[in-house]
Amino acid sequence: MKNKIRDLRKALNWTQDDLARKLGVSRQTIISIENGRYNPSLFLAFK
Repeated sequence: MKNKIRDLRKALNWTQDDLARKLGVSRQTIISIENGRYNPSLFLAFK
């Protein structure tokens, strides 16, 4: 299953750092989620 995080983030003109700050996680976490190497917790996914 492919996630749409990168597409949605780019549609909002947000950087990975912008999204990470809004969610309270590191930029590396956003990179890993976008690349499919990390599955976020339900709490983070709903954020």
